[in-house]
Amino acid sequence: MKEFAPVWGVVLAAGQSRRLGQPKQLLRLGGEALVRRAARQVLEAGFDGVVVVVPPGALGEHVRAELAGLPLTLSVCPHPELGLSESFRAGLLALPPGVAAAHFALADMPFVTAEHHRTLLDAFRASQPPLVLARFGDEGVRAPPHLFRADLFGGFTQSGDHGPKHLIREYGPQAVWIDLPAPALRDVDTPQDWADLSAG
Repeated sequence: MKEFAPVWGVVLAAGQSRRLGQPKQLLRLGGEALVRRAARQVLEAGFDGVVVVVPPGALGEHVRAELAGLPLTLSVCPHPELGLSESFRAGLLALPPGVAAAHFALADMPFVTAEHHRTLLDAFRASQPPLVLARFGDEGVRAPPHLFRADLFGGFTQSGDHGPKHLIREYGPQAVWIDLPAPALRDVDTPQDWADLSAG
């Protein structure tokens, strides 16, 4: 059986939910907090380990409580107010030496399943491209989860509330693209998003 270098999943769950007005990580869908649902799906996909990036302070304690009992590595993002870029770096810092790649997922996309995550993992293991990128629906909307090979980690130099778009631009021509269904793109940013999602 072929041996693979470890590939870890990273769930970004340190956001401040400014537009929503309440911590999205703690919202419950089907009786389960969104952060636990997201972490569980990544765990079930078969990664060699999973990091969940959590906020500091009282909110972080609540998020940790929702994750209790899951075999996770937790990483505190000390400055989530500086944007998503800080969460990416906190996730990278928590990875063990020798990983081949990291797969980044968001805590507020509850319909991205373990099977979806596994599809990206399998695509990486098949040819080890620099990027494995997801796109959703007939329109091909690009959105996480995205998987980055380890030699790209040093390029996570972005700031503000976004991921390493410059790496996606640079290495996009070499990327493997995975098509996921449009309903999996649904996320929670605003009260209306949550109302619509809760209503099914």
